[in-house]
Amino acid sequence: MRKIIVGAMVSMDGVMQAPGGPTEDPTQGFKFGGWVMPYFDQEFGEELDHLFNEKFDLLLGRKTYEIFAGYWPYYDENASHGGIAKLFNGIKKYTISRSGEVDTSWRGSVLLRDIADVKRLREEDGPNLVTQGSTELVHALLANDLVDAMSIFTVPVVLGGGKKLFTDGSAPHSYKLTSSRVSSTGTLIAHYERVGDIKIDSAALDSPSDRERARRERIKREG
Repeated sequence: MRKIIVGAMVSMDGVMQAPGGPTEDPTQGFKFGGWVMPYFDQEFGEELDHLFNEKFDLLLGRKTYEIFAGYWPYYDENASHGGIAKLFNGIKKYTISRSGEVDTSWRGSVLLRDIADVKRLREEDGPNLVTQGSTELVHALLANDLVDAMSIFTVPVVLGGGKKLFTDGSAPHSYKLTSSRVSSTGTLIAHYERVGDIKIDSAALDSPSDRERARRERIKREG
């Protein structure tokens, strides 16, 4: 069985929309495309290399696939960051689209139609599946309990709105921090692996005060 690893660049308020440039995804009036680029430094690049270090296939939503397919095949592999272009161009790319035509002419591309296809793919032997961007796909993976690990690059900005990494409906799980690092620009890079169910405890007093009991009753009435 493969692992599905979510790779995400997020703001402090959880937005992951259009990290690479203004034309990447200006939908819903998003005005801050390219917000990650001023924070890219040596540590950021090294941690991306860490994410891509083991053999993997890309798993992308349609919109992110189309962004990548219109960029990486045309990027000079001898230029700065050309190693990522060479890597992405050489590996297999899976893109999921529920309907409509998708141009999968980018070498190594495979079209999936629904989350059931992703489940079957995960159960096969092969390299791990790594996401980039792909907000709607990530939401579906989390809701269907298909995420085995996450690598989250938290950039020290608050964007105020946009497409977010997490939404209501994710399958509840606890995760273990396997490694972390802070870059010179203040980006917090954290790698997590899923470990199990949510553990809970309580800081409540053994004998609640009258005021606390009244508060609990009010909450019950208010629903």
